[in-house]
Amino acid sequence: AEEKDLLESISALKAAIVVLSKHHSSLVQMPRSHVMALAATVQSELQKHASMLQGVLTHSQRRVLAGFVQAPQDYFDAAPTFKQSYAPQSGEIFGILKQMRDTFESNLSAAQKEELSNQKAYEDLKAAKEAEIAAGQAQLDSKTRELADTDEKNAQAKVDIEDTRSSLSADEQFLMVLKEKCSMTDKEWEE
Repeated sequence: AEEKDLLESISALKAAIVVLSKHHSSLVQMPRSHVMALAATVQSELQKHASMLQGVLTHSQRRVLAGFVQAPQDYFDAAPTFKQSYAPQSGEIFGILKQMRDTFESNLSAAQKEELSNQKAYEDLKAAKEAEIAAGQAQLDSKTRELADTDEKNAQAKVDIEDTRSSLSADEQFLMVLKEKCSMTDKEWEE
């Protein structure tokens, strides 16, 4: 939005400068409609970008522009009237408009550079976050496989322990039978 606004302002000021430059030598002969349009453009840009022009235009330049905006046709009269203490030259308005245009262009350039920088920072951050997400997903996949392997080993260990317990039970029964036989055999030998 700011870029669009600055582009429109630059375009309006360039058009005003073109109109002024065509009639630069004889502003008195400039058609009234051109002068009024020029004054309206200057007033609009001054209001729209007051904060931006705060440190750019001097107090005397602001007065010159205010005088032009209030009475544009009168401002370019050949002889001073009671409204003005002197007849300013057309070059002064021309110069101020160029200065305003240059300020807008430099602000636009700075805004565009900042936007590019912000876009680059965003792309870098996005790439870093996507890499973190990918690493996290890879770690999740690895841990999921590890959990599955552990669950499988745990299940196998449970089967093994059951087999071992069954085997132990059978071995203990065999041992009891064997002890009983041994005990009987011992008794038989004793008799």
